[in-house]
Amino acid sequence: MANNKRWFYLAIGTVVLIFCGLIYGWSLFKAPFAEIYPQWSLSQLSMTFTISMTAFCIGAFIAGKLSAVLKPRYIILLAATLLFVGFFGVSRLDASDATGSLRMLYLCYGVLGGGGVGICYNNVIATLNKWFADRPGLASGIMMMGFGLGALILGSIATGLIKSHGLFDTFFILGIMTFVALAIGSLFIRVPEERDGVVQKSGAKPTDGMKTGEMLKTPQFWIFVLWCVAANSTGLMVISSAAPIAVAFGAPAIVGMIVSIFNGAGRVMIGAIFDKLGRKRTMAINMLILTAAGTSLLLGAKTSAVALILLGLLGMGLSYGGNPTITTSFINKQFGPRYFAVNFSLANFSLIPAAIIGPMISSKLIEKSGGTYDTTFMMILVLAAVAFVLWLMLNKTCAAMEANEQK
Repeated sequence: MANNKRWFYLAIGTVVLIFCGLIYGWSLFKAPFAEIYPQWSLSQLSMTFTISMTAFCIGAFIAGKLSAVLKPRYIILLAATLLFVGFFGVSRLDASDATGSLRMLYLCYGVLGGGGVGICYNNVIATLNKWFADRPGLASGIMMMGFGLGALILGSIATGLIKSHGLFDTFFILGIMTFVALAIGSLFIRVPEERDGVVQKSGAKPTDGMKTGEMLKTPQFWIFVLWCVAANSTGLMVISSAAPIAVAFGAPAIVGMIVSIFNGAGRVMIGAIFDKLGRKRTMAINMLILTAAGTSLLLGAKTSAVALILLGLLGMGLSYGGNPTITTSFINKQFGPRYFAVNFSLANFSLIPAAIIGPMISSKLIEKSGGTYDTTFMMILVLAAVAFVLWLMLNKTCAAMEANEQK
């Protein structure tokens, strides 16, 4: 019975994260906002995404702290409220006030929306991972697949709503939909109890784990965070501009959302690989996919081959999708489950510099190159090389740590 229940809870959690994943659909909203507010520069529009990623990380940390005193239900309801207030605020923007509207967009979509998503994301994953101590990579991957597909599923709905109801009313409708979905989901997501008979097959007890302060003193954590910064920066260069990239090479804007499809697929695929092959090989596979994707994008830009661009977007989605699954599994396995909620949230802070390095540098490179993407795609390969060096360093420090533990 417990085995059946946990899969049901996992399905509910995945649906909840689909609604949270709309935050990654920002590239679909950029063009409509640019039409209403032509005064906003590309960098100002990209800043919205950067703020939302920063608030996401802060929200995830808050959720980790709240999990010690509140049930998952109440934490998810808090996230639902923040998202509704944020989306409602966007729906009330004034088209005649470009300056004031930009500030409100940063606050409502960026701070409230990103923060609400971070709170829900961390709480759902940390809670449901306790039901899957035997298969953490797969469970995390499935949930994160929902998070990654949210931009595609709800993004498509949002595109239709914008055409029929306008941009501002669309955000009001999305706010109601998201609040209802999270509120209903909160009724089913809970921590397993002894009576549920959840078997811990991973070898680690729920009470095992390194305290957050101890984790922060290890070189493994910081090297891994730097690896995440490099790897996530490459993905965010494409994620935040997926639709414009597709349009630039002659494809419909929605084709750019192919990133979301493979973003979701990468989370499940990499999670399953992690459970079978471990951290070292899984990270290597992910970096090979990243390098191949960056090369395909660069060649596509040089030859104007749409097929290569689409292949590159596919690979970038797979690679970027694998990063959060690797993060979840690595933090859980390397530092234990007891303090996972807070430890995991701190690892996610790598998204803040990545959100700056990725979208902002990409925007500057595009502006300086006259609207082309060649230099952006070159930067992906540079950061992939940096990630490879950090992977080698992580392998060395992890091996040294394992050797000391065996003595």
